Amino acid sequence: MAVVCPTVTPRNMAEYKEQLRKIQGFAKRIHLDFMDGHFASPASPKLSEIFWQPGPIVDLHLMFKRPMDYIEEVAKLQPHLVIVHLEAEDVLEFLHELDGLGIKRGIALLPETPPTLLDPFIELINHVLIFSGHLGHFGGKVDLNLLHKVTTIKKLKPSLEIGWDGGINIGNVKDLVAGGIDVLNTGGSIQKAEDPEDAYDKLVAAVEEE
Repeated sequence: MAVVCPTVTPRNMAEYKEQLRKIQGFAKRIHLDFMDGHFASPASPKLSEIFWQPGPIVDLHLMFKRPMDYIEEVAKLQPHLVIVHLEAEDVLEFLHELDGLGIKRGIALLPETPPTLLDPFIELINHVLIFSGHLGHFGGKVDLNLLHKVTTIKKLKPSLEIGWDGGINIGNVKDLVAGGIDVLNTGGSIQKAEDPEDAYDKLVAAVEEE
């Protein structure tokens, strides 16, 4: 069963706390976006500053050019999963470090990046994130043509969990699940809703109908 995973994409600590507050109490799994201001902008709060309440499964999506620079902060946080971009530096070293820490490992693919480039990392990863949005911002658009990547990814390693980031809403969530997406990282359609919990519940209901 696919899971709806509310997203937090903060530019400062005030936004981080507010976005986290909106989804606490109902989200079973959350996706936290962090940007370094270079690979993706604007810059977000420092990993050393963040926290979360016990309960939900926490995934970190690091839009960082040099993720190895942050390995100590990641080790202290002990998230469920850390996702880095294939286009970043020192990816293989970073994945090996996470493996040693017992943290699940994921790679994100920008829209133009072919999944065949995953091959050198395939034995170390548990998750692939198909990215269809704008790095560091809510409000992306779903490009269903990118679902063709699912077939290639599954051929490389059938056990991989596949996530989607960018533009998910009630109008396209069923298409994404039917296309093979396991984790629906959903930002603006929950965070910008008048009633975030109601928006989440409707997405979950649509997924369960599929």
